[in-house]
Amino acid sequence: MTALTLSTSAAPALRADAIVIGVAKGAKGPVVAPGAEAVDQAYDGKLAGVLETLGASGAEGEVTKLPAPAGFKTPLLVAVGLGAAPEKDAEYGAEALRRAAGAAARALTGIKKAGFALPLADSGDTGAIAEGALLGAYSFDAYKGSAKDAKAKNGKAPLAEVALLGAKPRDKAHKAAVDRATAVVEELNRARDLINTPPNDLDPAGFAAIATAAGKEHGIKVQVLDEKALTKGGYGGILGVGAGSAAAPRLVKLSYTSSKAKKHLALVGKGITYDSGGISLKPAGHNETMKCDMSGAAAVFAAVVAVARLGLEVNVTAWLALAENMPSGSATRPGDVLRMYSGKTVEVLNTDAEGRLVLADALWAASQEKPDAIVDVATLTGAMVLALGNRTFGVMANDDAFRSALVEAAEEVGEESWPMPLPEHLRKGMDSPVADIANMGERMGGGLVAGLFLREFVGEGITWAHLDIAGPAFNEGGPFGYTPKGGTGSAVRTLVRLAELTAAGDLG
Repeated sequence: MTALTLSTSAAPALRADAIVIGVAKGAKGPVVAPGAEAVDQAYDGKLAGVLETLGASGAEGEVTKLPAPAGFKTPLLVAVGLGAAPEKDAEYGAEALRRAAGAAARALTGIKKAGFALPLADSGDTGAIAEGALLGAYSFDAYKGSAKDAKAKNGKAPLAEVALLGAKPRDKAHKAAVDRATAVVEELNRARDLINTPPNDLDPAGFAAIATAAGKEHGIKVQVLDEKALTKGGYGGILGVGAGSAAAPRLVKLSYTSSKAKKHLALVGKGITYDSGGISLKPAGHNETMKCDMSGAAAVFAAVVAVARLGLEVNVTAWLALAENMPSGSATRPGDVLRMYSGKTVEVLNTDAEGRLVLADALWAASQEKPDAIVDVATLTGAMVLALGNRTFGVMANDDAFRSALVEAAEEVGEESWPMPLPEHLRKGMDSPVADIANMGERMGGGLVAGLFLREFVGEGITWAHLDIAGPAFNEGGPFGYTPKGGTGSAVRTLVRLAELTAAGDLG
């Protein structure tokens, strides 16, 4: 991953390949942001006018490149848009800095070292810029290049080193912010790698092996239930979804414990390593990106490892419900009835509504430990994408205060979310004449129906929330800000922030 350092060097004296500055959109044209004073001085205070002549406006994500002024030890100046300039005496928001740093990092592909002279009002800004730069410099190129030379890659390498100007290396707060950003982003990028890995190279057993290795490295206890253990335990949902695949399912439990913890969080992730829809086969045009259907499991896996690396004083257990949903002679059929780990029976009306089946078993398993709260994360429904678009995930919960806390945590770290209801009248649509519940209900409000189904498998009295990340988990469009094309790592930062708030006792 891109190296990150704090530097006390002034922009003109830094030996680098580029200097990044911020420019905002003012009422009368572009405005040079704080942090770039030395650069503006080199232009006799006329840098804003030069940038405007080159077409820059300061709009969010806009990147303008120009030669560095005479006397600078770097040849290139990169001005990145921060969006609307804040009102007088106000500071730039963390997310504006995060996105600008990400856009700049993406624009500097092939560059070895860049100095970032963006606004730094406090250590929070340092952390935001660090996150944005490291997220924006992400690249997935494991499958590019010559088959004979695994090191041969197509295209340019990502930005190799970022020096943050204006933050003292010996300042404990700034150093802590950089250390936190590095740990969180390294694990988030690991989630991105998993999501982007082709399904022929990542099946449930392979994912479980990666989780086991990470647990060993970071002091996390890992337990893997294979198909024999799942059968013995009665995990009918996970087994039913995986029945049609030659790759057997797994349930992976990762447990991070702190001797000073007073709270226990359980995180449950949907891990369908490939989703064909099963017997209810997806139509052409809907299969190509279904390697991303394990994004929820990737998110909770990345989050628990990040929590361990940060040494947070909270116990966190992550449950990865892993299966491959394929059609075959042994696959679960529409009309079949599965007996779940909880003992409840489910009539399967659509085998493409499989995520809720694996999550149901994992939710009940998590409930047996009586955690203070459970959060499940899943690319669960196309209905949620229709409702909220491609950049916002929905949040449902059995506790309004907890739902609000999650939405606020997401906003704080720069992830877009929206609170969604669980209307009781929709539950009746899942009544089944042959089982305790069906895995499908009314078509309208399908994302909410899925949430109501999951609620049935949460232990009594346990606070629970459901994050449907179907929209933002996989970006099929062009990159923007610090978000790449492909796997995004959606919800990782929200979960880590939730763990931090829980450790601090700020969630009650």
